[in-house]
Amino acid sequence: MAQRPVTAALYEFLRFGMKQAWACLFGGLMVGLLLATHFWYPRGAALARYDFLFLAAIAMQVALLAFKLETWEEAKVIFAYHIVGTLMEIFKTSVGSWIYPEPAFFRIEGVPLFTGFMYSCIGSYLCRCWFLFHFEFKHHPPVWTLVLLSLGIYANFFMHHYVIDLRWLLFAATVFLFARTQVTFINWRVRRSMPLLLGFFLIAIFIWIAENVGTWTQTWIYPGQRSGWAMVSFGKLGSWFLLLIISYTLVVLIKRPETRAVSPVK
Repeated sequence: MAQRPVTAALYEFLRFGMKQAWACLFGGLMVGLLLATHFWYPRGAALARYDFLFLAAIAMQVALLAFKLETWEEAKVIFAYHIVGTLMEIFKTSVGSWIYPEPAFFRIEGVPLFTGFMYSCIGSYLCRCWFLFHFEFKHHPPVWTLVLLSLGIYANFFMHHYVIDLRWLLFAATVFLFARTQVTFINWRVRRSMPLLLGFFLIAIFIWIAENVGTWTQTWIYPGQRSGWAMVSFGKLGSWFLLLIISYTLVVLIKRPETRAVSPVK
């Protein structure tokens, strides 16, 4: 049946979807927990909903490692991004960018500790995709340039509240560094490629969708959602795109991208 073009294309499409779903394992479980606790977690329970989410996230992390569904390499990225995300959350909630409206015991300032795992989902997804699709790259920028870019992005998330917002300069720097970068991957039999910038944008869209789930379940809310839920603005796509660059850099520091030779032009 694989000799038939239509059947082969359908199989490859389904195979791609299955691999993507497997790569989203940690993130999918976290989003599932947000929905499940929103609908079914008992109000007034001795253990607050946020604390349950924190303990459940730890239990999932331990289970994934114990059953070898996640590697220690992936766990390193998750831990690193957990710290990066939590520090930013502490600052952002202190300046009123968003709030967590429910009580919690496991928290720092106004930030429940489960929130770091929401950022970690991105690092986990990138690590798993890297392994499942056998990523290699063409024209990948030097790692040191990504480190500098990521430091600039992270600093701007704090600095723009008090000084100038440099996000458009950071967007331009990102496009400049990755303009020629192609990620090559194997889904089935053929090594395919796509612009890495396009991949970043597609991932940012799915993160934005997950963020809408988070605000709809009132796990966190923005100031404009206090009187009722409204869709998160498309402007947040830019923020997630830049945060994704930080996550990607953390993964690159561990994975070290393999570069494929570029075929000479005939």
